[in-house]
Amino acid sequence: MIRLEAAEDGFAVYLDGRRALVHSGRAPLLELGSAEPAIRQRKGGFTIRQKKRTRVKAKAWKQVSARDDFIDVEFEGLIRMTVRESAGALRITFSRYDSSYNRFLFRLPASQGESVFGCGEQYSRLDLKGSRVPLWSEEQGVGRGKDLITLAADLWGGAGGNWHTTYFGQPSFVTSDRSYAHVNTTAYCVLDFRRPRVTTLSSWAVPEELVVGFADDAPSAVGALSALVGRQPKLPSWTWDGVWLGVQGGAAEIRGKLDSAKAAGVKVGAVWAQDWCGRRVTSFGKQLQWDWIHDKALYPELPDDIARLRREGVRFLGYINPFLSVEGALYAEASAAGYCVRRQDGTDYLVTVTTFPAAMVDLYNPAAFAWIKSVIKREMLGIGMAGWMADFGEYLPADAVLHGGRDPLLAHNEYPVLWAKANAEAIKEAGKEGEAVFFLRSGWAGSSRHAPAFWAGDQLVDWSLTDGLPSVIPAALSLGFSGSGAWHSDIGGYTTVAWIKRSRECFMRWAELAAFTPIMRTHEGNRPESNAQFWSDPAILAHFARMSAIWTGLAPYHSEAMAQYAADGVPPMRHTWLHYEDEPGLRRLSYQYLYGRDLLVAPVTKPGKELSVAYLPADHWVHLWTSREFRGGEVTIEAPLGYPPVFYRAESPWASLFEGLRRSVKKL
Repeated sequence: MIRLEAAEDGFAVYLDGRRALVHSGRAPLLELGSAEPAIRQRKGGFTIRQKKRTRVKAKAWKQVSARDDFIDVEFEGLIRMTVRESAGALRITFSRYDSSYNRFLFRLPASQGESVFGCGEQYSRLDLKGSRVPLWSEEQGVGRGKDLITLAADLWGGAGGNWHTTYFGQPSFVTSDRSYAHVNTTAYCVLDFRRPRVTTLSSWAVPEELVVGFADDAPSAVGALSALVGRQPKLPSWTWDGVWLGVQGGAAEIRGKLDSAKAAGVKVGAVWAQDWCGRRVTSFGKQLQWDWIHDKALYPELPDDIARLRREGVRFLGYINPFLSVEGALYAEASAAGYCVRRQDGTDYLVTVTTFPAAMVDLYNPAAFAWIKSVIKREMLGIGMAGWMADFGEYLPADAVLHGGRDPLLAHNEYPVLWAKANAEAIKEAGKEGEAVFFLRSGWAGSSRHAPAFWAGDQLVDWSLTDGLPSVIPAALSLGFSGSGAWHSDIGGYTTVAWIKRSRECFMRWAELAAFTPIMRTHEGNRPESNAQFWSDPAILAHFARMSAIWTGLAPYHSEAMAQYAADGVPPMRHTWLHYEDEPGLRRLSYQYLYGRDLLVAPVTKPGKELSVAYLPADHWVHLWTSREFRGGEVTIEAPLGYPPVFYRAESPWASLFEGLRRSVKKL
């Protein structure tokens, strides 16, 4: 039930007795305005400013109509707000405003001392209370901090990023007061949580809808938000047959690395060969030919190779993105048909990604959308691929010209959603739902509805808090708070630059984290020869085999965790506080997590550490590797390589599986 209660100079709206909206002359609920964008793009990074801004505050108001589930309020001379109750939340829409307004601001009441989680995939800060969070899909950046590597990346091409830059932004959040909110817009947004008792939502367009809801507990709040933005499709059952081995270099190279891995006891379910379409060597490292046809020099018999691997129980995964290399046959076809994003002068918009230009498919053109799906069906699914990395999606220029006149400022954040949709529809149209899979890094609200899996993107191959191994843990948890479930990261990271190279220990510790995620996949990185790889020496290979056995041994638990996500929206990788809400201190923890309901994982994220500290909620916990029992609190535990700090609930229905894993997996 919703109720409007008038006050001396304003009103409050209550949902089932909880105050949800407040308006007064001194602190107006909303403002409208206008401004001109001033956006600078350097490769995949954006500097977003505005100029000539005007603001008009909502003041005088009147209630137009009201029922138990419906309220209409007119802010005189400005805008009408309609509030409806649906599924335990307020659904707020706006009408009767001047279309020249392109700035929107809305204030929600907040609680002093609350925690705020979500806003898509956030790598640097998990609890966003006290932060101002800009949301725009872009490269996350290299370094992302106030350090030398970030400075160098900025000087090279504006690629350093900031603490908030992310591939997958989403204007929604969950609070420790069990409330949640979502801004339904594809415009640039800023969510400002800096004031103790007010949260400010702003966007560069009047949103289609605002949703504000309350739940009885934190898991229900997360579940309600995930239902709102859309839950991910199910992963194929073969996902947990074995690790997804990232290898490249041609058919013979792949066969050699696969055979050595299997001989060492690595459980392999798929090989992921990103260079199936050809290799391009740049100053950044080993990249790809973005012409989505199999390269007959590197892979002369690829369809036969894929079929042969499949008979061995190993699937083949490839790579695609929405760019087209200007040297390729597909670009010539797309350009001639008018399928590419264009400049204002009518020429194809060529975007420089690292060192070379590429065109982008105009996914707003129905014919182009159908065309890229046909490429996926013919060139990838048609030769037997079981899945692929669907990379990029964040680069749409703010001054692009799109089919149908779509505003690029509104299209930019929507483009990743369309990219996810194109991949999903290609699989469906090929009759491969439930069999084929793809994984994305870019996203916005709605991406999860189409994408079976996400990955964390391009981290540094190091231990840095802002862009290395530790950063993927808050990334996973914040994305989980935002409604997504199937997530993983490149084992060992991706970006090798300057003096930063992947060490043996970093690869092994990253593999330990990956063993307790829904997908376990390696990546050689942009400079494979500079990085430690799973085949680099016998010790790494033995360690990797052990972690693969642990991950595959957890297959029924992975499946159950994903089934729970499908049913109620609680992600497999979840914040420890979600199930222990009466322990507010847990909200400060950013680098440990619950995997499913019954495993607590506290990965080692610093080099040279064989003792690690974990914080256990009040419960009965068992250390996975020694069977030592704990009742909660801070514990220091031995954590040599191969034995990451993991605990399970003694009362878990999966206790026998966990104990069996300890006994059966080969020790180091």
